[in-house]
Amino acid sequence: MKERVQKIIAERGVCSRRAAEKLIAEGRVKVNGRRIILGTSCDTKNDLITIDGKRIAGKRQKDVYLLVYKPRGYVTTAADDRGRKTVMELVKDVAERVYPVGRLDMASEGLLLLTNDGEVARVLTHPSCGVEKEYHVTVLGDVEKAVPLFEAGMTLDDGFRTAPARVRILKLIDEKTVLSLVITQGHNRQIRKMCEAAGLTVRRLVRVAEGRIKLGDLKPGECRPATKKEIEYLQGLAEKAGQAGREDA
Repeated sequence: MKERVQKIIAERGVCSRRAAEKLIAEGRVKVNGRRIILGTSCDTKNDLITIDGKRIAGKRQKDVYLLVYKPRGYVTTAADDRGRKTVMELVKDVAERVYPVGRLDMASEGLLLLTNDGEVARVLTHPSCGVEKEYHVTVLGDVEKAVPLFEAGMTLDDGFRTAPARVRILKLIDEKTVLSLVITQGHNRQIRKMCEAAGLTVRRLVRVAEGRIKLGDLKPGECRPATKKEIEYLQGLAEKAGQAGREDA
């Protein structure tokens, strides 16, 4: 059965799917000796994939899905050339090679999925798939003025247009307000930029859900494997997106 080359590379644990796409774009990946382009598919039973002239090794890894509470002060990346703490330090005991799905900036905290399933990662991060992400945001400022802006959609200072968000006021703490913000996009630092554009100052930002996957009782720095029900949900999202893609092709 033919599969996208970047998916095969990621499943073999060579690198993340995004990194594999970069390797292909740079012309470093070949199939049967020929340089390929993004979107190329092949059959691993009959075709030889090489990166920089070296055959990719290993068999397809088993799919792993880990839920982590990313604390503040950690960067959401597999490695950091500035020596900062990364979320990979929270899953050191995991034998399989996994990667963080999406990003939480260094000052933000909350739910983060780490997996080696490239299709699930794509579905959770691509705006066209419409997976909702919920954040609890503690802010200072005029919330009554900001909420209609969030609900209508707004143009950020960098020119990005946000889709309408769902907003609830959860509680008031002295002069601070805790909001629930639900969005389907994943623009860089989107929640913080939305708040800034609406005149709010963010004091704390916690992601509490991605679709049906909830942060629950996890504490900062803790990690747990996804439950069977959660895995079925994630794989179902990927399968549904795959079917839609085949119908559009």
